[in-house]
Parts: sequence; C-alpha cells; structure tokens
Amino acid sequence: MALIVHKYGGTSVGTTEKIEAVAEKVIKHKNAGNQIIVVVSAMSGETNRLVALAHAISDQPVPRELDVLLATGEQVTIALLCMALEKRGCKARSYTGGQVHILTDNAHNKARIREIEDRHIRADLEADQVVVVAGFQGVDEMGNITTLGRGGSDTTAVALAAALKADECQIYTDVDGVYTTDPRIEPKARRLSKITFEEMLEMASLGSKVLQIRSVEFAGKYQVPLRVLSSFEEGEGTLITLEDEAVEEARISGIAFNRDEAQLTVSGVPDQPGIAAGILGPISDANIEVDMIVQNVAADDTTDFTFTVNRGDYKKAMKILQQVVKDMGAREVKGDEAIVKISLVGVGMRSHAGIASKMFQALAAENINIRMISTSEIKISVVVNQKYLELGVRALHAAFGLDREPDPV
Repeated sequence: MALIVHKYGGTSVGTTEKIEAVAEKVIKHKNAGNQIIVVVSAMSGETNRLVALAHAISDQPVPRELDVLLATGEQVTIALLCMALEKRGCKARSYTGGQVHILTDNAHNKARIREIEDRHIRADLEADQVVVVAGFQGVDEMGNITTLGRGGSDTTAVALAAALKADECQIYTDVDGVYTTDPRIEPKARRLSKITFEEMLEMASLGSKVLQIRSVEFAGKYQVPLRVLSSFEEGEGTLITLEDEAVEEARISGIAFNRDEAQLTVSGVPDQPGIAAGILGPISDANIEVDMIVQNVAADDTTDFTFTVNRGDYKKAMKILQQVVKDMGAREVKGDEAIVKISLVGVGMRSHAGIASKMFQALAAENINIRMISTSEIKISVVVNQKYLELGVRALHAAFGLDREPDPV
C-alpha cells in the first residue's frame, strides 16, 4: 500500500463544485489501494480578499494578527472537502496546521517549518481515513499561528511527505506538468515526463511559476519524489526526481524567463578596491536582492558597474545609487526597466561544451543583442530588451530542438 500526499491549489478548490470534483479524485486514488493525505490551499481569491480586509483596517497590519486572519482561508477548504468526502461514504478528518502541530519558527508571514508531529496522522491513516491538512500554516513554540508565505501550501505538502516518508507527493494545479517553456509564449512547448530537482530549482528561481522554490528545495533535501499534475484532466504529469543516467546526453530541459527585471549602471567609478562593496552594500542594507553583475574597466582607469534587481525595487535602488554616485565621485547612474532575462537550464550542460555558443548564435540570427550574461553549472542566463522576449524564447526553443522528445542515450 502506497502513501501518497496530494496537494490542491486555490484554482483547484475555487468553488464548491471543484471541491466536489477533488473529492471524487481523492476517492478514486484511495480505492486504488493507497493511503491519502490531502493538503489544500484557500479557495481561489480568498487570500487576496483577506489581505484586502486587513489593509482596509491598517496600512501595516500587525504580522501576528495578519497570520491569524490569513490562516482562516485554508480552514474553510479543509472543512468543505471533508464534508464532500464524508457525503460519498469516505471517512475523512481535517486538521489545521496547529492541530497537526506543524512547528515553525516565529517569522510571521514567512515562517519556516522546523518539525512535524505525525502521530495523529498515522493513526488516522491506519483507521482507513483520508487526512485533510490546511496548507500554508503552522504554529510557533508559543502556539501562535504562523503562515509560510505565498505558495506555502506546496511546502506543507512536501514537508508532510518527507515527515511520513510518503512514496510520492503529487502537486495538482491548473497545468498538466512542467513544460520546456511557457506554452503561451511558444505553442510548441513540450511537457517533460521527468526533470531533476536541480533543474526544477533553477527553473523556479529563474521565473517558472509552476512550483514554489522552497518546496523544491525541501523535496530535493529529503529526496521526496514530486509530481506535477493537472487537477482537471488525467495524465502522468511531470516527475521531479534525482539526477538520472540521461545526464550524459547533450540536452537542455527548459527555457525559463523573468519579465520582472531592471538594470542599473553606475559609470565612471574609480577603479580601486572596495568599489563593489561600496555600491552593493547600501543596496543590500535596503533588503534589495541583486541578481546579475557585470564590471567593465575603461581605459581611463574608471569602472562601469552594472547589475540587475527586481523591477519592483528599481526606483528604491535608483534613489540609493544617486547618493552613492555623489559619495564616490562617480560620473552618473543610469537605469533601464525595459529588460527581461532568458535562461537555458539543463544538467546536460555539465558534460557538453558548445551550449553557450549555440545559444548566442541563435539569438544573433534574430538580431537580438545580449546585454548581460550569467552562467552556472546547469544554466546560462542572458539579459535582452523586453521587446525580444517572445522571439528569443521561440528562437532558442527551436535551436535546441525542445519541441522533440530527446533521442535515447
């Protein structure tokens, strides 16, 4: 008998009709001889509604009380799903994060899971019940309700699967798996049958919205087989698992992209030790994350220092740099919000040369100018003008043959 953790997101449980459909799916899997734990999010739009209520009262809600409010969304869903299961003759029991005793730290609104008490869940499973757990939430050592941040239900599901040594954690969503790229950009995008944790982590960090980054980290750390499936249609989905023998193949698994990028350049900086720290220190102090960095030394012994930030932090970063320019005696600071990042991801890069040159040739053939480049063992990222996003993604997808199944090794 296999132990399977199901997770259903907000769109999957967005109406009572959809909750009834989830109940049917859960019963089908249980009747196939499996023990089932279900983790659910709040109904679609509910968390946004609760946040709006909080901000109607206060511009800066007290974090502890905001968590108390937000945690109610999942509580509605677990109760309704259990009702739907019981109506169909399937024994079920609901648990909030606190009732399961999902212990977290006390960082309200972005808490991290420390441990999970599995005793009650195991007893319920042995009693042939479906266990339904509220995602996104837990409690700290003082018993205060905490929430895990946006997308935290994925993390709850993976953490439960790890704690109970589940055979698989299945994430049901509004897409039927992980694709080579966004099908809305490239209609020829192909669903991947399998991808490694490492590749999925890169894709998630580079802009793919299929899974929350922390859930992939958790699954990789505890080696929990993770599968992404559609809530609305049958299929095998995409299995996210350990690296396999196919790494020797010269393959790219996918193309990720991020529209939320902005570029900043401090030019005419004196070329001397400590300059990078002098520029990025104030940026870091303002809690602004820096992504790609390029430094060029000019013939006049000055440096141009360029880096990217999230577009939402652009104005804040620009204001900080204007003061930095004055303090350093640099020439000027310039910025550009009209950029995007396109990334190739694939474990096959480790063992094959020529991936980067092929990428650059494909972009050059479309007259797409590359403004910045960043690489790691299994990814190559470039910054280009935002008007070339779709053309760039499609050109790379074709150049690397991602619309075709890879040849067997």
